[in-house]
Amino acid sequence: MAIPVSYNLRNLVVRKTTTVMTALGVALTVAVLLAILALVSGLQSAFKASGNPLNVLVLRKGGTSELSSNFARSAFSDLKVNPGIARDAAGQPLASLEMVTVINLKSAEKPDGMNITIRGISPAGKQLRDLKISQGRWFETGHRELVVGKSTANRYPEAQIGKLLKFGKGEWLIVGIMDGGQGALNSEIWGDVNQISSDFNRENGLSSALIRAVDAAAVPALINSINDDRRLTSEARTEVEYYQAQMISAAPVQFLGIFVSIIMAVGSSFAAMNTMYAAVARRSKEIGTLRILGFSRGSILLSFFLESLLLSGLGGLLGILLVLPLNNIETGIGSFVTFSEIAFNFKVTPVIMAAGLAFALSMGAIGGLFPARMAAKKEILTALREV
Repeated sequence: MAIPVSYNLRNLVVRKTTTVMTALGVALTVAVLLAILALVSGLQSAFKASGNPLNVLVLRKGGTSELSSNFARSAFSDLKVNPGIARDAAGQPLASLEMVTVINLKSAEKPDGMNITIRGISPAGKQLRDLKISQGRWFETGHRELVVGKSTANRYPEAQIGKLLKFGKGEWLIVGIMDGGQGALNSEIWGDVNQISSDFNRENGLSSALIRAVDAAAVPALINSINDDRRLTSEARTEVEYYQAQMISAAPVQFLGIFVSIIMAVGSSFAAMNTMYAAVARRSKEIGTLRILGFSRGSILLSFFLESLLLSGLGGLLGILLVLPLNNIETGIGSFVTFSEIAFNFKVTPVIMAAGLAFALSMGAIGGLFPARMAAKKEILTALREV
């Protein structure tokens, strides 16, 4: 015969101070873990939304990022004639020669500034990305004009329409704000490739080329053709693969967050264990009475174990409630690949919430098992004599 769950719920209510304090300890542990998972999930979503599977990024052979690559105009001329490249309505190859560098922008939160990616693109570069102008207009080719990503505009007062940015050889006018959905391009600033490369004295040696394959089946052949072409001395990969490689930026944060959560989980498990041991000590006569009424040792063990799970489950739910306000809040992290900031939103998904609840229940199971066994092993007479 099983002990009713209402018995455990009543005991948690009667010992409300101890219940609340233990549940809060579990909640804080769960909240730390979920905040880290939400951060990593948001960063993953930003990178996944950035690449097009038909786009192929071409860098100098051995280049790990656009920032460290040096791609010559002459190589771009040879690249454009590849038969695997798609063409636009005018019959021109969908290929964009691009220049990538970084500038420093300051904000109230970052008085020392943060590196922001500056990308010089050709008209074809806009066609190769899923972007739209949310405010203002696109920059005009041949002019010292810029459009900024919406995340950059949200986070930096200097990056607003009508303001002038000083870098390179002079000032640049911001004329628009672009919206790249949830992608990493929202963290960039764009301008005309010829103007930007000239300002940084890189008219011939730029950064990369982005091309569009005619279809999905042509992507592997196009990549192999570029990698095998000795004239280009270049290395090609899909745009999706390039952004996936940048997930290395989240690895240290994820490791540190999980490590801290595990340390806190050990403390929370001991707190739950102490709470249940105290409950067993205070309720010795109740345990003896339950045995007299016919409840088995197994029923008592299950009852106290369930009570520990209920206690930790309450803490898990509180932890989820603590983290929910972070959902969709924008933040940024420095990339070890591009040496610039990537902005993204925290993502508290149902899967992450389920993981947090499971983590809390695991702490409750570890903290409740030994006290439950102690309660089950009590002899009837011994339990009734204890005060």
